[in-house]
Amino acid sequence: MLTLIVSGLAAGALYAATALAYNVMFSTSKVLSVTTGHIAMLGGVFGAWFIAGFGLHPLLGLAGALAIGGLFGYLTDVIAIRRVVTRSDEHLWLLSTLALATIVQQGVGLWWGTEPQPFPRLLPQDFAAGLADQKYWLPILTTIAIALALELFYRRTLYGKLFLAMSEDAFAARARGIETDRIRSLSYVIAGVIGALSGFAAGQLTFAFFALGLTLTLNGFIALAVGGLGSNVGALVGGAALGLLNAFSSNLIGGEYQNTVSVGLLMIVLLLKPEGLFGARNVRPV
Repeated sequence: MLTLIVSGLAAGALYAATALAYNVMFSTSKVLSVTTGHIAMLGGVFGAWFIAGFGLHPLLGLAGALAIGGLFGYLTDVIAIRRVVTRSDEHLWLLSTLALATIVQQGVGLWWGTEPQPFPRLLPQDFAAGLADQKYWLPILTTIAIALALELFYRRTLYGKLFLAMSEDAFAARARGIETDRIRSLSYVIAGVIGALSGFAAGQLTFAFFALGLTLTLNGFIALAVGGLGSNVGALVGGAALGLLNAFSSNLIGGEYQNTVSVGLLMIVLLLKPEGLFGARNVRPV
């Protein structure tokens, strides 16, 4: 029982971190990019490549993975978001980000291989550590640190307040002289760093696997919807709930039904509380 809880929370932390990356992107662009989970996949794959392939110290491997994540976040904005959002109010970004995510996933599969590969140990620790193993507590602590850092960023920094201003009304922010394109690009870089950091921290749990991105994109979105769009607390709660539900359902009815259970949870929440557990209800003036 305890093993299921710990492993479920560790996986849930990864889902929560993906939901946090969704929130950062959405705050400035009102876009839910399909590439979000693939950023974490790149953090895990490139982290393993830098450490195991080049023999770099884990800290240098982490720096390289974060750089890749931030770069991919920026390219997501430039390639799949900027022109689409500028020219159309329709949700065409769904197709553009899906196309970019597919290209990246298939490209990584051709280069890295299609089989999951082990992620190097980041800290000296015996493999018999059991529930105290770093593969469990590293993603949990990392996600909590990310959430706290985001809270400080929004409350204590000028750029954080600019993010909030754009979240409220991007047109009004632009009218007041805020360079909204630059702020949006910065948000995608930050989201890329968050995703890569979470994928790197959870690499020992998930392995370095090219197809992980699609799973994280789906489960991160479900965690976001359950917790409430725009709420970082909701992202943490939604991720933890989804991770625990997946762990227990896999143990009881088999892992092949995991996605069915996840989507079922999403449907229940959307029917009972469409704004999510901690989301604000949108009121449309008429």
